[in-house]
Amino acid sequence: MKKHRANVFLALGAAVMLAGCGSGKGEGTQLRMACFPNVTHAQALVMKNQNILEKKFGDDCEVTWNTFTAGSSEVEAIFAGEIDIGYIGPVPAVNGNVKSEGDVTVIANAADAGAVLVKGSASDIESVSDLAGKTVAIPQIGNTQHLCLLNLLSENQLAPVSAGGTVEVVAVENANLQNMFDQGTVDAALVPEPWGTILTASDNVDLLLDYQDIYLNGDYPVAVVVVRIEYMEEHPELWRQQTYGDLTEESIKLPSKLYQIRINCTESALTLGNMAQAVRFLELLPWEEETWMQRYYPVFDNWRNSYVELFSGLMEH
Repeated sequence: MKKHRANVFLALGAAVMLAGCGSGKGEGTQLRMACFPNVTHAQALVMKNQNILEKKFGDDCEVTWNTFTAGSSEVEAIFAGEIDIGYIGPVPAVNGNVKSEGDVTVIANAADAGAVLVKGSASDIESVSDLAGKTVAIPQIGNTQHLCLLNLLSENQLAPVSAGGTVEVVAVENANLQNMFDQGTVDAALVPEPWGTILTASDNVDLLLDYQDIYLNGDYPVAVVVVRIEYMEEHPELWRQQTYGDLTEESIKLPSKLYQIRINCTESALTLGNMAQAVRFLELLPWEEETWMQRYYPVFDNWRNSYVELFSGLMEH
């Protein structure tokens, strides 16, 4: 459970490459970073706790850190110009990219998987199929854990109440889950680490599925790095010239991760019944590259069965 695969040097490199603060303390010499207090944001937490950026730039730059618990709040802060570089979930990252018309962009993957499915110890849940008629918590509607849960339900011929099924899916802040389990108001929860470890350390919560059993054997992005284009343009010399180890601008674009993020966001839009957003995300896929698209045919088949009416309309676009 404690294991999750993180692209540590890649994400650190991306952040350090972009974190150019100018030559001399003064106006415009700030770097405002953002992250979540989750293990899936370990790279950011390491940079923050070890003052990596502060040591790199010294007196040339004032580095500040901001902590968020919801992707939507971080995106709002980025839109308001209060954050320059942020670690965030892939779904709010792509939503931010679309809503900003490209002014906020993903530059690197930071971590894969890192989420687990837990259940109340006193429940009769032994597998995902036993979630029928149960209440399952996720951190936020439309986030990565929500999409993973919907996929698990679909694979087991289940659906949320909002889609005519029997599984009640509710959004609960991770810090409140222990009380919810204690009170018996939730039966299970799909959460990012370290919350899975924290919850299962109690006497009334057990592990149901480990990270590799949640989705794609754990090979999906759960945290990415985003930057404001304005910030990149203010420091073009660092973006063009600076490297971190063997990293270059090209090596941190990671198309495979970006395409998977867009697939996830398309499914999120379908789940929410937002055809316009689903079309927008789908159009960002590399349709001209047949080799890439073949990887997603099984996903499209799943959508055809899970979102019958929406899928038909989606393909017409």
